[in-house]
Amino acid sequence: MRPILMKGHERPLTFLKYNREGDLLFSCAKDHNPTVWFADSGERLGTYRGHNGAVWSCDVSRNSTTLITASADQTAKLWDVQTGSPLFTFQFDSPCRSVDFSIGDKLAVITTDQFLDIPSAIHVKRISIDPEDDIDEQSGESVVTIKGVSVGRRINRAVWGPLNRTIISGGDDAVLRIWDAETGKLLKESDKESGHTKGITSLVKSADGSHFKNGFIRQVGEALGH
Repeated sequence: MRPILMKGHERPLTFLKYNREGDLLFSCAKDHNPTVWFADSGERLGTYRGHNGAVWSCDVSRNSTTLITASADQTAKLWDVQTGSPLFTFQFDSPCRSVDFSIGDKLAVITTDQFLDIPSAIHVKRISIDPEDDIDEQSGESVVTIKGVSVGRRINRAVWGPLNRTIISGGDDAVLRIWDAETGKLLKESDKESGHTKGITSLVKSADGSHFKNGFIRQVGEALGH
């Protein structure tokens, strides 16, 4: 296998994401400009311009038409993958850290950092637009907001659990938590003595959603004592 070197970002990379088919690779960096590449050749297709801060995370819809990005400029943006046009901007009062589309792409979970007296939080947004739809259908209102997850600690990542019924989060306090996606109620958290000893910086689901990776692979239920 011949390694492919992709050059284009001017500052350090922060996140990489393949689309469902694996033919596109999306990259985020501290240079404000998410970029999409052909995965098999490394050719750059284009750049998504509009953020004014480091971009920490992204996700792409299952049909590869819509991209969502989280940025330190206190916004999360929806983009048309093909044209690079911004479709909608979610405004927050603190930097955005991570984003994740639900199964079906009708919801997105977005995490925001602690900022001054604003705690780190988890926000669920309804995704009502498609590049072919009327942008007026999209709203910035949150369906659910979960605050006070870990006082003084940042939530680094939140992903959807099986069938969009739960949200799994991890952060600087080294604790994995499962939340009810409809009510925001805490359902379970990992044991601090048997779990990670340092902050959780990444959380990735398997293709079928039954496992996730946070430094090592675990079943969702097993990791949280089910």
